[in-house]
Amino acid sequence: MQQYKMDRKRFISSLVTAGAALSTSKAWAITPEIPYAGTHHKIPPYLQPGDTIGITSPSGYISLADIMPSVQLMKSWGFKIEIGDNTGKKDFIYGGTDEERAADLQQMLDNSEIKAIMCARGGYGLVRIIDRLNFRHFKKNPKWVIGFSDITALHCHINRNFGIATIHSKMCNSFPDDWTKADPIQVATIQSIRQALVGESLDYSSPAVVQNRTGKAEAPIVGGNLSLIATLSGTPSDLDTDGKILFIEDTHEYLYNIDRMFWNLKQSGKLSRLAGLIIGGFQLKPDIEGEEFGRTIYDIVTEKVKEYSYPVCFDFPVGHQKNNFALKCGVQHTLEVGAEGSTLKSM
Repeated sequence: MQQYKMDRKRFISSLVTAGAALSTSKAWAITPEIPYAGTHHKIPPYLQPGDTIGITSPSGYISLADIMPSVQLMKSWGFKIEIGDNTGKKDFIYGGTDEERAADLQQMLDNSEIKAIMCARGGYGLVRIIDRLNFRHFKKNPKWVIGFSDITALHCHINRNFGIATIHSKMCNSFPDDWTKADPIQVATIQSIRQALVGESLDYSSPAVVQNRTGKAEAPIVGGNLSLIATLSGTPSDLDTDGKILFIEDTHEYLYNIDRMFWNLKQSGKLSRLAGLIIGGFQLKPDIEGEEFGRTIYDIVTEKVKEYSYPVCFDFPVGHQKNNFALKCGVQHTLEVGAEGSTLKSM
Protein backbone atom coordinates (compact mmCIF):
# COMPACT_ATOMS: atom_id res chain seq x y z
CA MET A 1 0.00 0.00 0.00
CA GLN A 2 2.81 2.41 0.83
CA GLN A 3 4.45 1.65 -2.54
CA TYR A 4 1.09 2.38 -4.30
CA LYS A 5 0.83 5.76 -2.60
CA MET A 6 4.36 6.68 -3.63
CA ASP A 7 3.79 5.61 -7.27
CA ARG A 8 0.50 7.50 -7.42
CA LYS A 9 2.20 10.62 -6.06
CA ARG A 10 4.94 10.40 -8.68
CA PHE A 11 2.34 9.83 -11.41
CA ILE A 12 0.35 12.95 -10.46
CA SER A 13 3.58 14.94 -10.20
CA SER A 14 4.54 13.83 -13.71
CA LEU A 15 1.16 14.97 -15.08
CA VAL A 16 1.59 18.43 -13.55
CA THR A 17 5.09 18.72 -15.00
CA ALA A 18 3.93 17.60 -18.44
CA GLY A 19 1.01 20.04 -18.32
CA ALA A 20 3.35 22.91 -17.49
CA ALA A 21 5.57 21.99 -20.40
CA LEU A 22 2.63 21.86 -22.83
CA SER A 23 1.35 25.26 -21.70
CA THR A 24 4.60 26.89 -22.82
CA SER A 25 4.98 25.02 -26.10
CA LYS A 26 4.14 26.50 -29.51
CA ALA A 27 1.57 23.75 -30.11
CA TRP A 28 -0.43 25.03 -27.15
CA ALA A 29 -0.57 28.57 -28.54
CA ILE A 30 -3.77 27.84 -30.52
CA THR A 31 -6.66 28.74 -28.20
CA PRO A 32 -10.44 28.69 -28.67
CA GLU A 33 -12.19 31.91 -29.73
CA ILE A 34 -12.80 34.16 -26.73
CA PRO A 35 -16.36 35.57 -26.89
CA TYR A 36 -16.65 39.32 -27.26
CA ALA A 37 -17.38 40.80 -23.84
CA GLY A 38 -17.85 44.49 -24.65
CA THR A 39 -20.99 46.57 -25.09
CA HIS A 40 -19.95 48.79 -28.04
CA HIS A 41 -19.91 46.84 -31.27
CA LYS A 42 -17.73 47.58 -34.26
CA ILE A 43 -19.72 49.17 -37.06
CA PRO A 44 -18.83 47.89 -40.56
CA PRO A 45 -18.22 50.62 -43.17
CA TYR A 46 -21.45 52.01 -44.55
CA LEU A 47 -21.94 51.44 -48.28
CA GLN A 48 -21.08 53.95 -51.00
CA PRO A 49 -22.37 54.04 -54.59
CA GLY A 50 -20.59 51.36 -56.60
CA ASP A 51 -20.01 49.05 -53.63
CA THR A 52 -20.83 45.36 -54.05
CA ILE A 53 -23.52 43.40 -52.21
CA GLY A 54 -23.17 39.61 -52.31
CA ILE A 55 -26.26 37.40 -52.33
CA THR A 56 -26.07 33.89 -50.88
CA SER A 57 -28.52 31.39 -49.43
CA PRO A 58 -27.00 29.71 -46.35
CA SER A 59 -30.35 28.25 -45.29
CA GLY A 60 -33.30 27.35 -47.51
CA TYR A 61 -33.60 26.89 -51.27
CA ILE A 62 -34.43 29.82 -53.55
CA SER A 63 -34.42 30.01 -57.33
CA LEU A 64 -32.44 32.49 -59.37
CA ALA A 65 -35.69 33.93 -60.74
CA ASP A 66 -36.97 34.62 -57.22
CA ILE A 67 -34.01 36.83 -56.31
CA MET A 68 -34.09 38.95 -59.47
CA PRO A 69 -36.51 41.61 -58.15
CA SER A 70 -34.11 42.29 -55.26
CA VAL A 71 -31.12 42.33 -57.64
CA GLN A 72 -32.76 44.91 -59.89
CA LEU A 73 -33.85 47.14 -57.01
CA MET A 74 -30.48 47.10 -55.21
CA LYS A 75 -28.78 47.94 -58.50
CA SER A 76 -31.12 50.93 -58.78
CA TRP A 77 -29.79 52.03 -55.39
CA GLY A 78 -26.36 52.32 -56.99
CA PHE A 79 -24.82 49.03 -55.83
CA LYS A 80 -23.19 46.21 -57.73
CA ILE A 81 -24.49 42.70 -57.07
CA GLU A 82 -22.57 39.41 -56.92
CA ILE A 83 -24.77 36.32 -56.88
CA GLY A 84 -23.33 33.36 -55.00
CA ASP A 85 -22.59 30.02 -56.61
CA ASN A 86 -25.16 28.14 -54.52
CA THR A 87 -28.11 30.32 -55.59
CA GLY A 88 -30.54 28.04 -57.40
CA LYS A 89 -28.91 24.87 -56.04
CA LYS A 90 -31.21 22.54 -54.14
CA ASP A 91 -30.64 19.76 -51.65
CA PHE A 92 -34.15 18.92 -50.48
CA ILE A 93 -35.17 21.97 -48.37
CA TYR A 94 -31.68 23.50 -48.41
CA GLY A 95 -30.03 25.92 -50.84
CA GLY A 96 -27.44 23.30 -51.73
CA THR A 97 -25.57 20.80 -49.57
CA ASP A 98 -24.02 21.83 -46.27
CA GLU A 99 -20.64 21.94 -48.01
CA GLU A 100 -21.94 24.12 -50.86
CA ARG A 101 -23.72 26.56 -48.59
CA ALA A 102 -20.77 26.87 -46.22
CA ALA A 103 -18.32 27.37 -49.11
CA ASP A 104 -20.44 30.09 -50.69
CA LEU A 105 -20.91 32.02 -47.45
CA GLN A 106 -17.19 31.60 -46.67
CA GLN A 107 -16.30 33.09 -50.04
CA MET A 108 -18.53 36.06 -49.29
CA LEU A 109 -16.96 36.55 -45.85
CA ASP A 110 -13.44 36.43 -47.30
CA ASN A 111 -13.95 38.56 -50.43
CA SER A 112 -12.76 42.09 -49.64
CA GLU A 113 -14.62 43.48 -52.65
CA ILE A 114 -17.97 42.48 -51.14
CA LYS A 115 -19.09 45.14 -48.65
CA ALA A 116 -22.36 43.52 -47.53
CA ILE A 117 -23.86 40.02 -47.60
CA MET A 118 -27.59 39.73 -48.27
CA CYS A 119 -28.99 36.34 -47.31
CA ALA A 120 -31.52 35.34 -49.94
CA ARG A 121 -34.04 33.73 -47.60
CA GLY A 122 -34.47 31.99 -44.25
CA GLY A 123 -35.89 28.52 -43.71
CA TYR A 124 -33.50 26.19 -41.92
CA GLY A 125 -29.84 25.30 -42.23
CA LEU A 126 -27.47 27.82 -40.68
CA VAL A 127 -26.95 25.89 -37.46
CA ARG A 128 -25.70 23.00 -39.61
CA ILE A 129 -22.82 25.06 -41.01
CA ILE A 130 -22.02 27.79 -38.47
CA ASP A 131 -19.15 25.77 -36.95
CA ARG A 132 -17.57 25.26 -40.39
CA LEU A 133 -17.12 28.98 -41.01
CA ASN A 134 -13.84 30.82 -40.51
CA PHE A 135 -14.34 34.44 -39.45
CA ARG A 136 -10.65 35.40 -39.32
CA HIS A 137 -10.81 37.68 -42.37
CA PHE A 138 -14.27 38.97 -41.45
CA LYS A 139 -13.01 40.09 -38.03
CA LYS A 140 -10.27 42.18 -39.64
CA ASN A 141 -12.47 43.45 -42.47
CA PRO A 142 -16.06 43.53 -41.17
CA LYS A 143 -18.98 43.91 -43.55
CA TRP A 144 -22.73 44.05 -43.13
CA VAL A 145 -24.57 40.72 -42.88
CA ILE A 146 -28.28 41.07 -43.69
CA GLY A 147 -31.29 38.83 -43.00
CA PHE A 148 -33.71 37.52 -40.39
CA SER A 149 -35.56 34.35 -39.32
CA ASP A 150 -33.01 31.49 -39.60
CA ILE A 151 -30.30 34.12 -40.16
CA THR A 152 -30.73 34.93 -36.46
CA ALA A 153 -28.14 32.19 -35.89
CA LEU A 154 -25.59 34.24 -37.82
CA HIS A 155 -26.54 37.48 -36.04
CA CYS A 156 -26.18 35.81 -32.64
CA HIS A 157 -22.87 34.14 -33.51
CA ILE A 158 -21.32 37.34 -34.87
CA ASN A 159 -22.58 39.55 -32.07
CA ARG A 160 -21.54 37.08 -29.37
CA ASN A 161 -18.07 36.22 -30.64
CA PHE A 162 -16.86 39.22 -32.61
CA GLY A 163 -18.82 42.27 -31.47
CA ILE A 164 -19.62 43.33 -35.04
CA ALA A 165 -22.92 44.97 -35.96
CA THR A 166 -25.31 43.25 -38.39
CA ILE A 167 -28.65 44.10 -40.03
CA HIS A 168 -31.84 42.23 -39.13
CA SER A 169 -34.24 42.79 -42.04
CA LYS A 170 -36.22 41.35 -44.90
CA MET A 171 -34.35 39.33 -47.52
CA CYS A 172 -34.49 38.74 -51.27
CA ASN A 173 -37.63 36.62 -51.10
CA SER A 174 -39.55 39.56 -49.62
CA PHE A 175 -38.84 42.08 -52.39
CA PRO A 176 -41.96 42.80 -54.50
CA ASP A 177 -42.02 41.51 -58.09
CA ASP A 178 -43.22 44.88 -59.35
CA TRP A 179 -41.87 47.80 -57.33
CA THR A 180 -44.37 50.22 -58.93
CA LYS A 181 -47.25 48.17 -57.50
CA ALA A 182 -45.82 47.71 -54.00
CA ASP A 183 -47.94 49.05 -51.14
CA PRO A 184 -46.56 51.75 -48.80
CA ILE A 185 -45.54 49.30 -46.06
CA GLN A 186 -43.59 47.14 -48.52
CA VAL A 187 -41.84 50.21 -49.87
CA ALA A 188 -40.99 51.56 -46.42
CA THR A 189 -39.64 48.24 -45.08
CA ILE A 190 -37.49 47.55 -48.15
CA GLN A 191 -36.21 51.13 -48.18
CA SER A 192 -35.23 50.74 -44.52
CA ILE A 193 -32.62 48.19 -45.68
CA ARG A 194 -31.02 50.80 -47.93
CA GLN A 195 -31.18 53.37 -45.13
CA ALA A 196 -29.42 50.97 -42.76
CA LEU A 197 -26.73 50.13 -45.33
CA VAL A 198 -25.84 53.75 -46.10
CA GLY A 199 -25.81 54.86 -42.46
CA GLU A 200 -29.02 56.82 -42.19
CA SER A 201 -30.64 57.04 -38.77
CA LEU A 202 -33.56 54.65 -38.32
CA ASP A 203 -36.58 56.00 -36.46
CA TYR A 204 -39.60 53.77 -35.79
CA SER A 205 -42.79 54.00 -33.76
CA SER A 206 -45.53 51.65 -32.61
CA PRO A 207 -48.93 52.37 -31.06
CA ALA A 208 -49.70 52.17 -27.37
CA VAL A 209 -50.52 48.73 -25.98
CA VAL A 210 -52.15 48.23 -22.58
CA GLN A 211 -49.54 45.66 -21.57
CA ASN A 212 -46.59 47.93 -22.41
CA ARG A 213 -44.34 48.97 -19.52
CA THR A 214 -43.24 52.58 -19.79
CA GLY A 215 -39.68 53.76 -19.51
CA LYS A 216 -36.59 54.75 -21.46
CA ALA A 217 -33.49 52.76 -22.40
CA GLU A 218 -30.30 53.70 -24.25
CA ALA A 219 -28.28 50.63 -25.21
CA PRO A 220 -27.21 48.41 -28.11
CA ILE A 221 -30.03 46.35 -29.61
CA VAL A 222 -29.76 42.58 -30.20
CA GLY A 223 -32.21 39.79 -30.91
CA GLY A 224 -34.20 38.07 -33.62
CA ASN A 225 -36.18 34.86 -33.87
CA LEU A 226 -37.12 33.42 -30.48
CA SER A 227 -36.80 29.78 -31.60
CA LEU A 228 -33.24 30.34 -32.78
CA ILE A 229 -32.20 32.27 -29.69
CA ALA A 230 -33.55 29.52 -27.44
CA THR A 231 -31.94 26.80 -29.59
CA LEU A 232 -28.53 28.49 -29.37
CA SER A 233 -28.63 28.74 -25.58
CA GLY A 234 -25.49 27.21 -24.09
CA THR A 235 -23.67 26.99 -27.44
CA PRO A 236 -20.74 29.11 -28.72
CA SER A 237 -23.36 31.18 -30.57
CA ASP A 238 -25.37 31.92 -27.42
CA LEU A 239 -26.63 35.52 -27.51
CA ASP A 240 -25.31 37.89 -24.82
CA THR A 241 -28.20 40.13 -23.70
CA ASP A 242 -26.67 41.80 -20.63
CA GLY A 243 -27.20 45.56 -20.77
CA LYS A 244 -28.89 45.33 -24.17
CA ILE A 245 -32.29 46.11 -25.64
CA LEU A 246 -33.58 42.68 -26.70
CA PHE A 247 -36.09 42.28 -29.53
CA ILE A 248 -37.95 39.01 -30.12
CA GLU A 249 -40.27 37.67 -32.85
CA ASP A 250 -41.49 34.29 -34.06
CA THR A 251 -43.90 32.50 -36.37
CA HIS A 252 -45.80 29.21 -36.75
CA GLU A 253 -45.49 28.22 -33.11
CA TYR A 254 -48.09 27.14 -30.56
CA LEU A 255 -48.55 29.37 -27.52
CA TYR A 256 -47.36 26.63 -25.17
CA ASN A 257 -44.08 26.43 -27.10
CA ILE A 258 -43.67 30.21 -26.96
CA ASP A 259 -44.14 29.94 -23.20
CA ARG A 260 -41.52 27.18 -22.99
CA MET A 261 -39.00 29.26 -24.93
CA PHE A 262 -39.59 32.32 -22.76
CA TRP A 263 -38.91 30.14 -19.73
CA ASN A 264 -35.64 29.25 -21.45
CA LEU A 265 -34.78 32.96 -21.74
CA LYS A 266 -35.67 33.57 -18.11
CA GLN A 267 -33.92 30.56 -16.64
CA SER A 268 -30.77 31.19 -18.69
CA GLY A 269 -30.59 34.77 -17.36
CA LYS A 270 -31.29 36.48 -20.66
CA LEU A 271 -34.17 38.54 -19.23
CA SER A 272 -32.66 39.55 -15.90
CA ARG A 273 -30.17 42.23 -16.93
CA LEU A 274 -31.80 43.81 -19.97
CA ALA A 275 -31.96 47.53 -20.65
CA GLY A 276 -35.28 47.06 -22.46
CA LEU A 277 -37.45 44.46 -24.20
CA ILE A 278 -39.21 44.72 -27.57
CA ILE A 279 -41.81 42.15 -28.60
CA GLY A 280 -42.34 42.08 -32.35
CA GLY A 281 -44.74 40.07 -34.46
CA PHE A 282 -45.88 36.61 -33.35
CA GLN A 283 -47.78 34.70 -36.02
CA LEU A 284 -49.15 31.83 -33.96
CA LYS A 285 -50.69 28.46 -34.69
CA PRO A 286 -54.24 28.16 -33.33
CA ASP A 287 -54.71 26.10 -30.19
CA ILE A 288 -55.76 22.51 -30.66
CA GLU A 289 -59.43 22.18 -29.79
CA GLY A 290 -59.80 20.88 -26.26
CA GLU A 291 -56.15 21.69 -25.44
CA GLU A 292 -56.31 25.48 -25.30
CA PHE A 293 -53.30 27.05 -23.61
CA GLY A 294 -55.36 29.80 -21.98
CA ARG A 295 -52.72 32.56 -22.11
CA THR A 296 -51.87 35.19 -24.70
CA ILE A 297 -48.44 36.34 -25.82
CA TYR A 298 -48.97 39.38 -23.60
CA ASP A 299 -49.64 37.12 -20.59
CA ILE A 300 -46.60 34.95 -21.33
CA VAL A 301 -44.17 37.86 -21.54
CA THR A 302 -45.63 39.83 -18.64
CA GLU A 303 -45.30 36.81 -16.35
CA LYS A 304 -41.63 36.35 -17.22
CA VAL A 305 -40.58 39.99 -16.71
CA LYS A 306 -42.80 41.08 -13.81
CA GLU A 307 -39.89 41.17 -11.35
CA TYR A 308 -37.81 43.50 -13.52
CA SER A 309 -38.24 47.23 -14.11
CA TYR A 310 -37.02 47.91 -17.67
CA PRO A 311 -39.38 49.21 -20.39
CA VAL A 312 -41.32 46.63 -22.41
CA CYS A 313 -42.86 47.32 -25.82
CA PHE A 314 -45.36 45.01 -27.56
CA ASP A 315 -46.50 44.84 -31.21
CA PHE A 316 -43.35 46.39 -32.63
CA PRO A 317 -43.02 46.32 -36.47
CA VAL A 318 -40.43 43.55 -36.80
CA GLY A 319 -40.88 39.87 -37.60
CA HIS A 320 -42.51 37.47 -40.05
CA GLN A 321 -44.95 40.06 -41.31
CA LYS A 322 -45.25 42.77 -43.93
CA ASN A 323 -44.18 45.57 -41.56
CA ASN A 324 -40.76 44.09 -40.82
CA PHE A 325 -38.36 47.03 -40.63
CA ALA A 326 -34.56 46.86 -40.63
CA LEU A 327 -32.75 46.95 -37.29
CA LYS A 328 -28.99 47.36 -36.82
CA CYS A 329 -28.04 44.71 -34.27
CA GLY A 330 -25.24 45.79 -31.95
CA VAL A 331 -25.79 49.49 -32.63
CA GLN A 332 -26.78 51.93 -29.89
CA HIS A 333 -30.52 52.72 -29.84
CA THR A 334 -32.88 54.77 -27.72
CA LEU A 335 -36.16 53.08 -26.78
CA GLU A 336 -38.92 55.16 -25.23
CA VAL A 337 -42.16 53.52 -24.15
CA GLY A 338 -44.85 55.97 -23.11
CA ALA A 339 -48.58 56.24 -22.66
CA GLU A 340 -49.02 57.39 -26.25
CA GLY A 341 -46.91 54.68 -27.82
CA SER A 342 -43.29 53.64 -28.32
CA THR A 343 -40.37 54.96 -30.36
CA LEU A 344 -37.04 53.41 -31.27
CA LYS A 345 -34.19 55.46 -32.73
CA SER A 346 -30.77 54.31 -33.85
CA MET A 347 -27.62 56.37 -33.37
